Amino acid sequence: MVLVFTHPDCARHVTPPGHPERVERLAAVERGLRGLPVDRRECPLGEAADVLRCHPAGYLARVKASVPEEGWAQLDGDTFLSPGSSDAAMRAVGGICAAVDAVVGGAARTAFVAGRPPGHHAERDIAMGFCLFGTVAIAAKRALDHHGLKRVAIVDFDVHHGNGTQDLLWDEGRCLFVSSHQMPLYPGTGRPEEKGAHGQIMNLPLRGGGTGHDMRQAYERVVFPALQEWDPELLLISAGFDAHADDPLAGLEWQAEDYAWLTRHLCEFAGGRVVSSLEGGYDLEALAASVAAHVGVLEERGR
Repeated sequence: MVLVFTHPDCARHVTPPGHPERVERLAAVERGLRGLPVDRRECPLGEAADVLRCHPAGYLARVKASVPEEGWAQLDGDTFLSPGSSDAAMRAVGGICAAVDAVVGGAARTAFVAGRPPGHHAERDIAMGFCLFGTVAIAAKRALDHHGLKRVAIVDFDVHHGNGTQDLLWDEGRCLFVSSHQMPLYPGTGRPEEKGAHGQIMNLPLRGGGTGHDMRQAYERVVFPALQEWDPELLLISAGFDAHADDPLAGLEWQAEDYAWLTRHLCEFAGGRVVSSLEGGYDLEALAASVAAHVGVLEERGR
């Protein structure tokens, strides 16, 4: 059975009216989970020590000091803080670290963390793209440094490049980072020649208008062989569902069944030890359907 980590605090990160990364996304995720036999867990508050594996102390202090008592504080053009944002972000960190602990420790084979704000755009000392802390990068460092794993892999299938994860793990030779993403598109990074300090970063740009069939061919040709060669002990997924055809922020044409196909194949690596964390996905109905497809496969493989 798949573990699903959530917490009410993640709904306390409130963005301004009209912002795509909104509280209602969590209700859509819950609709997607409805009827699936999942083992629910509460996200604990993340530890500062885990955040500091990837971000400097000054950045953590600056984010916390920027949280307003009411209304919003703006960190960049589209990244906002509300009074509950710090606790929400730390729940997302705590949830994915707890998920890693459970899967590496053998309590479960698969886990999904339904937290927000997302994390894969947050760079070392820059909040951007709706993201505050690099949750999946933090999870990778916990698996490596706390649990002593030697090889971890991250696959980021969000439609936007995971520039933050790339930045945070640029020098981390024990982690393979693979990002498939539409290009050109925000944030403008993710070219194939961006390979990391140890050649352990793989960027797979996809053309706008590309279908799930195109994605499947690209993953079979490039990503799956790379994962086979890396032979990770744990696979982490940055699960953004904004490559769906109905998503308003991008231009790929994936469907929910494409996420099921991709998840099924990803679960063939790392001995089936997979931890997935919510990133993007901004059409609520598409998000619900995609989560149902993704977590449904995690549940099948977690039995």
